[in-house]
Amino acid sequence: MRRSSRFLAALLAVSLAFPAQPADDLPELGDIAGSEFSISAERRIGQQIMHEIRWREPAFLDDPDIEAYLNQLGGRLAAVSADPGTGFYFFAISDPAINAFAMPGGYIGVHTGLILAAQSESELAGVVAHEIAHVTQRHIARQVFQSKKIGMASMVAMGLALLAARSNGQVAGAAAATSQAGAISAQLAFSRDFERESDRVGFDLLSRAGFDPRGMSLFFERLQKAVRLYENNATAYLRTHPLSGERVTDMQNRELQTPYRQVPDSLDFHLVRARLRAQLGVPAEAVRDFTQLLAEGKHAVRPAAWYGLAQAQFRARNWAAAEQALREARAGKSGSAMIEHLLADVRIAQGDVDGGLAVYRAAAERFPRHHGLVFGYAAALVAAKRYPEALRFVDAQLSSFPDEVRLYRLRAESYAGLGRRAPQHLALAEAAALQGQTQAAIEQLNLAQRAGDANFFENSTIDARLREMKQRRIDEMKEKR
Repeated sequence: MRRSSRFLAALLAVSLAFPAQPADDLPELGDIAGSEFSISAERRIGQQIMHEIRWREPAFLDDPDIEAYLNQLGGRLAAVSADPGTGFYFFAISDPAINAFAMPGGYIGVHTGLILAAQSESELAGVVAHEIAHVTQRHIARQVFQSKKIGMASMVAMGLALLAARSNGQVAGAAAATSQAGAISAQLAFSRDFERESDRVGFDLLSRAGFDPRGMSLFFERLQKAVRLYENNATAYLRTHPLSGERVTDMQNRELQTPYRQVPDSLDFHLVRARLRAQLGVPAEAVRDFTQLLAEGKHAVRPAAWYGLAQAQFRARNWAAAEQALREARAGKSGSAMIEHLLADVRIAQGDVDGGLAVYRAAAERFPRHHGLVFGYAAALVAAKRYPEALRFVDAQLSSFPDEVRLYRLRAESYAGLGRRAPQHLALAEAAALQGQTQAAIEQLNLAQRAGDANFFENSTIDARLREMKQRRIDEMKEKR
């Protein structure tokens, strides 16, 4: 069993072994009339599962460039959905399985295997649109919340069971063997009615967002053919998203009513695929593969192939070769934040810190909201021990990304570098609070109070936040009871 699946299965087993005890910081929902529950409760469940994935799941891919692309793609689709205010968050899982999954509250995971298997951006968008539809139609809420009396802790356990099952069928079997087998085993696959509804809604999202709606049926049809060839080895996606010939036919019938127009892929789609391919195997193999692709001309987009080679050379610590490949990647008319990000890192790796930071600054003017550039530049300033400059930049970015945990951690590192303990602990407290770790936030604020180096304004902020966190903790404990 995969390492990530072992973690999820273990976490699920612990949650189910003590069903009467709610998880930390999670209230019991109590008796609920009917099969619905509030969107805010659904969001909290999704946040709790997302925290577990981000900080404890080894397969979570902490790559701001890929995350930025997925959120750009998903945001484009969500913007034309029936509920654009849901606040979707898209993230990557480093797993070769062809899969994607939606969780409560609008959190949508995409396996790297799916990104590499998609033959066009519209195909990838088709799967993402399908998952968005599961959220906007509240399929997850209706699917998981079958019981009229259930605690939020149990719902988190069910959510983790669904996530585990989407990656490994053995985990699904383990979940069904627990004391809550009946409650969970019924949740391991979306119903055919839900799937058909998500097909219909997802198809409309693709059309309205400007993608080729045929991408959905093309991708699902290819999956269906693969299953016919390997009947005993269905993909993880098909285990939890039952696919029938009828569904594919329905998609194709809708396509007949839509005028055909060719939709080109974005450069970033090909760059993300090249980035993922360059991270496979040992660096020397990746260098050889991309060198061969370029020599034989077997690439869809030449700048992406050069970028992939640059990424592989970067892994091999061949900085000069990486920069040469990036010059070729930049030769075209289309610019990309991902290319500039890697170029900045290559310059810094060669010892040209000023040159690398200059690339970051110029790229930030062209791509001001790209996460890869934001976090890369801030981290580079901290690594260069330019702490005052790093603080100014991080504080400016927090006005645009107030809920970004990474920025608070970089703020803490900057204050630590300056020897300022009180604001360092305050920043760590804010990071903990954003992760739903109220007790940890209180502990950091207590350390900030005792640090003894805060000015009047900082002391006032620390005292106010400590009162807020203590009240939040009291409220959480009341909800548990």
